[in-house]
Amino acid sequence: MRFSAAQEGILSVNVGSSTLKFALYPVTGDGVQAAIQVGTIDTLQLDEAAFDATLDSLIRRLTEVTPTLRLRAVAHRVVHGGPKFQTSVHVTESVLQELAQLNALAPLHQPHNLEGIRLFWRALPKVPQIACFDTAFHASMPAQEVRFALPEALFQQGIRRYGFHGLSYQHVRDTLTLRSARAGGRLLMAHLGSGASLCAARKGRSMASTMGFTALDGLVMGTRCGALDPGVLLYLMNQGWSQERLETLLYRQSGLLGVSGLSADFRVLRAAVGNDLAKCAIDLFTASVVREAGAMAAVLGGLDLLAFTGGIGEHDARLRSDVAGRLTYLGVVLDPVKNREGRQDQVEAIHARDSAVEVWVVPADEGLAAAKEAFRLL
Repeated sequence: MRFSAAQEGILSVNVGSSTLKFALYPVTGDGVQAAIQVGTIDTLQLDEAAFDATLDSLIRRLTEVTPTLRLRAVAHRVVHGGPKFQTSVHVTESVLQELAQLNALAPLHQPHNLEGIRLFWRALPKVPQIACFDTAFHASMPAQEVRFALPEALFQQGIRRYGFHGLSYQHVRDTLTLRSARAGGRLLMAHLGSGASLCAARKGRSMASTMGFTALDGLVMGTRCGALDPGVLLYLMNQGWSQERLETLLYRQSGLLGVSGLSADFRVLRAAVGNDLAKCAIDLFTASVVREAGAMAAVLGGLDLLAFTGGIGEHDARLRSDVAGRLTYLGVVLDPVKNREGRQDQVEAIHARDSAVEVWVVPADEGLAAAKEAFRLL
């Protein structure tokens, strides 16, 4: 597909520490259309010379299929919006300065997200740069799901639950709303990948999330520990651990990697037959999903629809089967053939005919959600 002379597009980007993920979405009178170019550029080093070369390569790649490309905006995924940014915004210098104050809350993502905005802004100064926040989807969470049991002064400083993976959940909700009437009911969404979380939604609005103040809380993840007794940190501090060492442990050396000692990749762990620690890591991950799914169902008062997304959620049929098998008390029953043989690149229902709860697999597309946010804002 090529753009016509009258068409425009929105470039959605996710700049990380070592990759730049991008997708180009045509814009028509009907809104944002399906991506016509998607890709990942690896080993991105965010200095000006390397980024200039990377950006030149990206633009050449896009113009090969879109010779009449006219960018309407660049939509950037930004992990943390803090208490202030609860909807997507046009980027200004003051916005960037405020967002930089949140770097410590998402050290694996936020600094790189913001540096990507700066570099795209410099390279494409006439194109609006739009920041789209992973936390924004959860702005609807009620007070009891937002506050920690800490003094009011700390809450006023912004120490509260934010929730993350919001762009992913927005895409899942919007996708299922077009396919199932139950999506507007009691919806549990499971974004399971190297970062993992659950979100409970009612009437399309987030009611609770397993992630909190940072993206460390909740489920076991690829290299992050998930829920952890804070007393463990006090103990390690008493043992002389520095803040830097603790941060490295929690963000980079825990989770599937830490337990298995082998890999953060679920596929590698599945293939490690006979490795007891790999099995232990998988069992811990599965158990954390089941445990937190029960908590999310309690918030909603039951389930109408369960949706899996993210790399593990979309591609690991055994994980879906193991989770669903332990949620039968909620009315979840999978069709084993649909679960095992369904296509992994499209939206599919995988529940049994007699299941009281619908179960769906929805391929993640945070880029589309960001592009729609940019289009709405423009």
